[in-house]
Amino acid sequence: MAMPSSPPNQPYTAASGLFGPPRADRAVVTANILKRPTGEYTNHDIRNVILPAYWECATHTGLDPVLVLAQSIHETGNFCSWWAARPRRNPAGIGVNGRTAERQPPGPYATGEGWEFNTETKQWQMGLRYATWQDDAIPIHIGRLLAYLLPAEAGTPAQRELIERALAQRPLPAALRGSVHVLRQLGRAHNPTGIGWASPGTYYGERIAAVANGLTAG
Repeated sequence: MAMPSSPPNQPYTAASGLFGPPRADRAVVTANILKRPTGEYTNHDIRNVILPAYWECATHTGLDPVLVLAQSIHETGNFCSWWAARPRRNPAGIGVNGRTAERQPPGPYATGEGWEFNTETKQWQMGLRYATWQDDAIPIHIGRLLAYLLPAEAGTPAQRELIERALAQRPLPAALRGSVHVLRQLGRAHNPTGIGWASPGTYYGERIAAVANGLTAG
């Protein structure tokens, strides 16, 4: 199935497709990420763990790694957010919906409802955690993104494997499968189903595109 991709040598926009080759070398992207604070993650973590895993997994499944990284950077504040920090390693707000509780509610991870205790706010917050970046967080992030991009039963074996793994942990409404063709449709405001990765996500595509353009600068 031919999916929209971003024309080479042009800036990313909210109308950019997520499939295609990167528009910059990994070294350029890495250097641009490291120009800003990366929270508890060291240069070694970024250069030798997180970036290579994103690059390999995204390119292996046909996604532009710059855009996948841009989404993660937007969601985590360049890996500085509480959700991105160890031991949670949540790469893109997966399962995070703003729900909080004073006491730990029931909800095992197998049902897509995980709770984490935030020692700063002294509240339980809904969201998922991952044991590692390279073997868990990044493949599941990419698998969930692919589920938005590809209809059920579509995709290569590698794509379907990641989708199955991601949706086994946190299901996705059937209507969302294949509903995203360009960045802006990741936002609920622009998704034809009226649901999306971000809510309302009116400028979600523009923000990811802006981050991606910053990653390729230089």
